[in-house]
Amino acid sequence: MEGSARPVSDQEEIVSSNNGHQRHTDQTYLDEKIAIPHAGSAGFSFRKLWMFTGPGFLMSIAFLDPGNIESDLQSGAAASFKRLAARLGVVTGLHLAEVCHIYYPKHPRRILWVMIEIAIIGSDMQEVIGTAIAINLLSNQRIPIWGGVIITIVDTFIFLFLDKYGLRKLEAFFAFLIAIMALTFGYEYVVVKPDQGEVVKGLFYPYCAGCGRTELLQAVGIVGAIIMPHNIYLHSALVKSRQVDRSRPSELKEANMYYLIECSIALFISLLINIFVIAVFGAAFYQKTNMDVYDICAKSGSPYLHVLPRDNNTLDVNIFKGGVVLGCYFGSPALYIWAIGILAAGQSSTMTGTYSGQFVMEGFLDLSCSRFKRVTLTRSLAIIPTLFVAVFQDMSSLSAMNDILNVLQSILLPFALIPILTFTSLRSLMQQFTNGVICKIVGVLIILLILIINAYFVVDYIEHLDRVWLYVVIGVILLFYLIFVVYLVWLSCAVAGITCLNIGQQKRFTHEILHN
Repeated sequence: MEGSARPVSDQEEIVSSNNGHQRHTDQTYLDEKIAIPHAGSAGFSFRKLWMFTGPGFLMSIAFLDPGNIESDLQSGAAASFKRLAARLGVVTGLHLAEVCHIYYPKHPRRILWVMIEIAIIGSDMQEVIGTAIAINLLSNQRIPIWGGVIITIVDTFIFLFLDKYGLRKLEAFFAFLIAIMALTFGYEYVVVKPDQGEVVKGLFYPYCAGCGRTELLQAVGIVGAIIMPHNIYLHSALVKSRQVDRSRPSELKEANMYYLIECSIALFISLLINIFVIAVFGAAFYQKTNMDVYDICAKSGSPYLHVLPRDNNTLDVNIFKGGVVLGCYFGSPALYIWAIGILAAGQSSTMTGTYSGQFVMEGFLDLSCSRFKRVTLTRSLAIIPTLFVAVFQDMSSLSAMNDILNVLQSILLPFALIPILTFTSLRSLMQQFTNGVICKIVGVLIILLILIINAYFVVDYIEHLDRVWLYVVIGVILLFYLIFVVYLVWLSCAVAGITCLNIGQQKRFTHEILHN
């Protein structure tokens, strides 16, 4: 590292760039620093692991939001990029948006911020939909979907002030919500009793016999639901909450090890919860027709018969219909327990989405605002279109919108994955913790795969357009998207010093954290 180091407090980090200006990167949210105790002896310490535990569980909420529950598969790619995000935050003391502020020029940085904000708003809409549906089910439809949407405005403000009581209490609250999801969805798993052999086979032998356009579209959405772009930025910020002496490589190595363990545990728990959900619906409702389900619901006296179609088409299950069908087959408790799990998923995801938005705003724009203004802005942008659909459309329209929002997350993924792979591969930034050759190759291949998947979706979507003006609008958006992706790749190469415009040599990363 170049430049002179200066002592700073645990609450503040200083970043200098070639323009001579300094940025103070103290955070508006989650700015508490958790002290890590010194173990009595060298080696692994459960006490230290406990103190590092927290950020991974907040991050794992992204795997358990209502949009992901509806898609419900897991991806090893997600875990890989989460670890890169954690390593960036631990080693540099900065989260991804702050590093982008240092290395990327002003205008592309702002465009990148807009892209991530769009991803956050799209994710927020999914949480609003999921929470509203859960409230509707729990109230026996006394509270309409649009009423549940409005309720989410109030409860979001209430829950977002929990971190004022201490970061560890907030992390405990998130653990409590995850425990609720594990218990509720685990209960459904026990009740349905899926074939364990088929569950294991599905985990290690992915196949989809007879899949068509609908299934492939859902597969595209799964990618976005699993690796949400803003969650990469969030995880790199969450790991800053622990006190680590970044002048000592041994402490950085130790912190990376504990975060890897903690992240793996959190992702494994989220994997189990997702297995519970997909196994339940795969075992109970595979190859069932709408008429099969209607007959069972009629015999059970379900009050939701009016929302169930009466035809011989294959059953199409969404968050709402999933709860209804579970209630018909396994009794009312199954419906309410399902709704409680969805409610927990929606509330927790809403909170992490707001934190993500604050971090990317502070990082990209060096701008912060009160949590009231932040929540009001993002929640309004999410609620207005959702409320419109909830009032004037039916439940199937909400489900269709949820699928499109998942695809949107996938389309915006390159704007998180390209920067995180770039900066964790910079030796001038990461020193001895730089990505190895294999990690770089795998990361590039994953990004290429996501771009190919996105290209397939766009081509398929355009083929089904029936209006000329839609072709023009989609064409303009697609052209801008391709230009910016190519430019971001070129810019990242320049930052890495592998193009004629050696931006990487012009930027000076000089911040350093010292002992108290």
